[in-house]
Amino acid sequence: MRPAANQEASSNGDGEQGGLGVVRIASVAALGGLLFGYDSAVINGAVSAVQSHFQADATSLGFAVASALLGAAAGALLAGRLADRMGRLAVMRIAAVLFLVSAIGTGFAPSLSVLVLFRIVGGFGVGMAAVISPAYIAEIAPSRVRGRLGALQQLAIVSGIFISLLVDFIIAEMAGGSGEPFWFGLEAWRWMFLAMAVPAILYGALSLSIPESPRFLIAKHRVSEAKAILTKLVGAANIDAKVERIRETMEREKAPSWRDLKSPNGRIARVVWIGLGLAVFQQFIGINVIFYYSNVLWVAVGFDESQAFVITIISATINIVTTLIAIATIDRFGRKPLLIIGSIAMTVTLTTMSVIFGTAPVVNGSPVLEGAQGPMALIAANLFVVAFGMSWGPVVWVLLSEMFPNRMRAAGLSLATGALWVSNWIITITFPGLKDLSLALAYGFYALCALLSLFFVVKFIEETKGKELEDVQG
Repeated sequence: MRPAANQEASSNGDGEQGGLGVVRIASVAALGGLLFGYDSAVINGAVSAVQSHFQADATSLGFAVASALLGAAAGALLAGRLADRMGRLAVMRIAAVLFLVSAIGTGFAPSLSVLVLFRIVGGFGVGMAAVISPAYIAEIAPSRVRGRLGALQQLAIVSGIFISLLVDFIIAEMAGGSGEPFWFGLEAWRWMFLAMAVPAILYGALSLSIPESPRFLIAKHRVSEAKAILTKLVGAANIDAKVERIRETMEREKAPSWRDLKSPNGRIARVVWIGLGLAVFQQFIGINVIFYYSNVLWVAVGFDESQAFVITIISATINIVTTLIAIATIDRFGRKPLLIIGSIAMTVTLTTMSVIFGTAPVVNGSPVLEGAQGPMALIAANLFVVAFGMSWGPVVWVLLSEMFPNRMRAAGLSLATGALWVSNWIITITFPGLKDLSLALAYGFYALCALLSLFFVVKFIEETKGKELEDVQG
């Protein structure tokens, strides 16, 4: 018989059998989010140089920026089925390879069409990683810390954004501009893309060091393997009962498919529609405009390229800090309260930006911020990032990983993430045209979406704090 202290360590989650071991495993899985963030933001520093190099018009530029999102949507829709058939780890490794191929292809792209093609390839991998990381973390995390561990996905995303922007800034500064020659005669913007190979290799290599999801193993009738992993993660107490409970919720007569998203009455389950709503609202409030186009935006309203880079990096840093706040509070306050607070704050800050841009004088078709308008716009933009970072950023990923029953988790998360990427694509590809038409209109639309998200949360979102995944009903 083990000493009592060891039994307590196992059940409470200390040491490798719990806390530190689960955190390490979840952190590796969350690196998929780092690919997401890195790929999303790398275009920010390169966009002006890409436009100049390939002589792209606004429509072509918007498509080049948003092209990765099309691949991400497709990758997300496929990831759930692959994960249910091949396993969670296999999907992580496929995503890492696709991301590596994208880094090389975009870095050496001879034309805009080739760059778009490899952006789509990378997006496909990122979409797969964006689905599998939160699903895997939810399936290995104890319920008492699942919110904090699930929020690691968003922390990885914002860290990827920050690292990407910082690397872009360093390369541009060393080269003397994003369009200037750098190492081996390649332009700086090409090295920005080539640098993506580093996180891709890191993600793929570290995925070899973590175990398969025990819920996937039980679904594949590999119960002894699942039991061994669960014992290391949550301890040996009542392990047989836990395995049996999981087995009952994973039991199915047919192979996993999109049909799993239907309720017994044959209609799409209500939770699926709610998941789609969460995904769409997270993007329609316009957060990625800040990180995809912020350099272009701040240059357009009077800042130079170097100042715009610094402003963007500051915003990314704020995003990381506020995500850490969400990680610290999500299991204490719950998911729904954080979403409500975030929706209110985003509505106020986006409305403020809309008013500022709407009242600024227009010179050569662009608003010019004079006097206090510049600082006010910067403060409003960064407070918007704060509001998103402590609420809709991390909480949506946590909810999407928790809210679906076991039998439909991979498929439900896959569909919702696909909708998220499509929404991201819509917002990204429309912003250049909206910017040229009216920044006030663009931010006014995002403010309206933030307001609508508040009513959506109040009416439809149910709290999942502290619930076991097996207690979640469709």
